[in-house]
Amino acid sequence: MRLGVPARVARALILAAVFTCAACGLVYELALVALGSYLVGNSVTQASIVLSVMVFAMGIGSLLAKPLQSRAVVAFAVVEGVLALVGGLSVLALYAAFAWLNLYVPALVVVSFAVGALIGAEIPLLMTLLQRIRRQDAGSAVADLFAADYVGALIGGLAFPFLLLPAFGHIKGALLVGVVNAVAGVAVVLWLFRREIGRLAQAALALGMVAVLTVLCGTFVLADGFEVSARQALYADPIALSKRTKYQEIVITRAVSLSGNPDVRLFLNGDLQFSSVDEYRYHESLVHPLMSGPHRRVLILGGGDGLALREVLRYKDVASATLVELDPEMLHLARAYGPIASLNHHSFNDPRAHAVAADAFSWLRGLNQQYDAVVVDMPDPDDVSTAKLYSVEFYGLVKRALAPGGRMVVQSGSPYFAPKSFWSIEKSIAAAGFATTPYHVDVPSFGDWGFTLASPTTKPALRLAPDAPSLRFLDAPLLQAATVFPKDRRVRDVEVNTLVHPRLVDYERQEWKDS
Repeated sequence: MRLGVPARVARALILAAVFTCAACGLVYELALVALGSYLVGNSVTQASIVLSVMVFAMGIGSLLAKPLQSRAVVAFAVVEGVLALVGGLSVLALYAAFAWLNLYVPALVVVSFAVGALIGAEIPLLMTLLQRIRRQDAGSAVADLFAADYVGALIGGLAFPFLLLPAFGHIKGALLVGVVNAVAGVAVVLWLFRREIGRLAQAALALGMVAVLTVLCGTFVLADGFEVSARQALYADPIALSKRTKYQEIVITRAVSLSGNPDVRLFLNGDLQFSSVDEYRYHESLVHPLMSGPHRRVLILGGGDGLALREVLRYKDVASATLVELDPEMLHLARAYGPIASLNHHSFNDPRAHAVAADAFSWLRGLNQQYDAVVVDMPDPDDVSTAKLYSVEFYGLVKRALAPGGRMVVQSGSPYFAPKSFWSIEKSIAAAGFATTPYHVDVPSFGDWGFTLASPTTKPALRLAPDAPSLRFLDAPLLQAATVFPKDRRVRDVEVNTLVHPRLVDYERQEWKDS
């Protein structure tokens, strides 16, 4: 075959195309998994759906490519053009399906299958092209092809979390990869095998590639506006601030009622963390029963908004309060973003406050000091990464961090909407060697919400400290009533939550789905 370049150069160019296309394919996979984790949580389920459907579809795509090998050049160019378009637009399409159509999972399956089938069709066609350049035994050809494919997958896998996602985000990152995919998959092959196909086919494929690039580049320009519109569709109130960090999506909304009082709400990955209208009910209930015990040195795990810290620092005899928050951006907003800083009374400026940006689980493992009181104020355990912060093992680490006579309080979710989850948390705390006192209060933004006060020695009494500051919501009669649960929401026959068996994920997903 006359290619116009030496066979060795031609093979190198084909293998470079394999390398690039493999990198692009893996980025599409990771983008779909990451988007699902951001939008609906439960990263294990999202990864399982995407990977299993795509691997299955790759097999189907390989079979469908068999009849196309006689026209491998044109077929490969078409496959890569369609893959660039479908893969590049995949994240945007799924975001739209989630925001406006409520069809996320069906759309995810369809998109994963389409991308997987197109990726699967690449290998037989590329093998045919390699053999046309220079015949070699099947084992050597497969070795060369898969070596380039796997190394490309490595580069794509590393580029997505460390370059594309931080610099461009989900939507723009996928679009950019689609552009690279189109150029590498279509232009290189078209140029290399230009003498094998007719002028009409060359022109049609070139125009097709230009059309694909035009769509992807045009969408890239409009992506920011689309993302703003789609994100706003997910929230009832106007979005005042939105940031996507390496850990989560932070959204703050702000609405003004007829009375003129603003309602500032914080959402992490779409889940409400507080409303400024009634957050005092939640944080008073979380902090002040704990503070009736020793509290000279206080540790707060989570609560990066600083609202629990605000309540802790209202006690003059608190010598130090250490707050451990995973996301540095959340700490920055709590300090510098006016509405939240005002709400937490600028608590991070108190000389007794110390903030640490770290994963609480890992931080506790390396801890070599003890605290009198520990507040565990974590997001709900709706995926494996957060469920570990409600595990028996995690509470064991907290127990080790408690000074003699020390106590812990844990936000435990809703005993009304998610009773199995609530009592699984309480049972997991008990399994770690704590005596527990579960209680619940009404927080209008959340509904009926529960907490667990725990001590490694005796069952802790639910009361306020004699020197408790003036509170807006909590008092002794309310605390006395808070330990009483209605018959249909009392202790359930549930399993404990551990690192090996994160049962809370299943409880949370099913109960909130049914609520």
